[in-house]
Amino acid sequence: MQLKNYTKEFTYNWQLAAPVMLGMLGHTFVSFVDNIMVGQLGTAELAAVSLGNSFMFIGMSLGIGFSTAITPLIAEADASQDFVKGKLVFKNGLFLCTVLGVLLFLMVFFAKPLMYLMKQPNEVVELAIPYLDLVAFSLIPLIIFQGFKQFSDGLSMTRYPMYATVLANIVNIVLNYVLIFGKFGFPEMGIVGAAYGTLASRIVMVWYLWFLLKGKEKSKAFVTQIKFFVLDKLMLKKILNLGTPSAMQMFFEVAIFTAAIWLSGLLGKNPQAANQIALNLSSMTFMVAMGLSVASMIRVGNQKGLQAYFELRRIAYSLFVMGLIFAFIFGIMFLIGHQFFPKLYVDFNDVANFKDNQEVVKIASQLLIASAIFQISDSMQVIILGALRGLQDVKIPTVITFVSYWLVGFPISWFLGKETVYGSFGIWLGLLAGLTTAAILLYFRFNYLTKRLILSNN
Repeated sequence: MQLKNYTKEFTYNWQLAAPVMLGMLGHTFVSFVDNIMVGQLGTAELAAVSLGNSFMFIGMSLGIGFSTAITPLIAEADASQDFVKGKLVFKNGLFLCTVLGVLLFLMVFFAKPLMYLMKQPNEVVELAIPYLDLVAFSLIPLIIFQGFKQFSDGLSMTRYPMYATVLANIVNIVLNYVLIFGKFGFPEMGIVGAAYGTLASRIVMVWYLWFLLKGKEKSKAFVTQIKFFVLDKLMLKKILNLGTPSAMQMFFEVAIFTAAIWLSGLLGKNPQAANQIALNLSSMTFMVAMGLSVASMIRVGNQKGLQAYFELRRIAYSLFVMGLIFAFIFGIMFLIGHQFFPKLYVDFNDVANFKDNQEVVKIASQLLIASAIFQISDSMQVIILGALRGLQDVKIPTVITFVSYWLVGFPISWFLGKETVYGSFGIWLGLLAGLTTAAILLYFRFNYLTKRLILSNN
């Protein structure tokens, strides 16, 4: 098939994906701002934010992963113009997201003592615990926001979550500045100030997205007059059946990156701070792939609703091609800038921490080389996973992600990440192996399913 059959879809793909990318980048930008501002305080503070956020990543992965079940169901209802089904999906999905947000907050809050059992640097743990108290509570508004966001994405209204995230970022930056450093008469709170900024920004984000959706004709009837506790057992079961495997898929991937944070902590505070820098930069490029993944989920869900399986496959491939192009560009960017980017996170004018900062930048530069290499596999696995969610195929992909990250990736990270082998770089070689395995196996799964659907429809 000629390349133009795929490239002609790029414009519409971009219209759907770009707001999602910017919205997802907004979430990462909150972390980016926290890291840069906290990095000015010292490497121990940066490592503490890394350790605290490692617990948050686990909670966020389960919540965000679960909420993705809402998007393909809404997209399918939207394509078939079934308002009643769409309202049922949204209301029951929002209820489950709210309950899950509270449960995840409690899980992270009561998991804090584990930090003392993980052989992490003591000064880092002491700083991380008060930070985590507040940031854990922000999981509740974050997961509720995800319920609204996935609903909005399913209606192809991808711009509004982006607007809410932009506002949240502005709130976060302002509060970070005044609370971390004690400006304009506010107390100097250090990394706890960053936690207050994150919590406030996420509360604002939920309110503003609801306000935007309430004002739009297409979504107003969905988000008003919600009888929150009048639930449908069948719909709850359907969302749980789709959402639970999706949550586990994201959990398995995020958990291996979290394990990388903990393994880095065994090497010391500087390797852990360096890992946080490389992870934060890699997360930003990953959010571009996540935008394409959501577009893939929406468009495949629409075509499934129309039972247009040949078109479904062609459109999905157009998104895979876009992902490859972006991944190649980001890989080159990381290779060229691998020594420059880490310097943004530390203060070389800080004489007391100069030696630590030099070591952090040196390690982070090496990790960005590994990140440059896995851009393609990381991008492909998440976009293909989006297409499979659009097909509402979640069980086999969950097994694939578990095998790829925990039976292939983690053992390599653990073995090569020892101080006597390759250290931090070895940990990231394991990540590379896991992501590449996932990309290949998920592609085989998508290829098999779509060919079978096309044959059964003829």
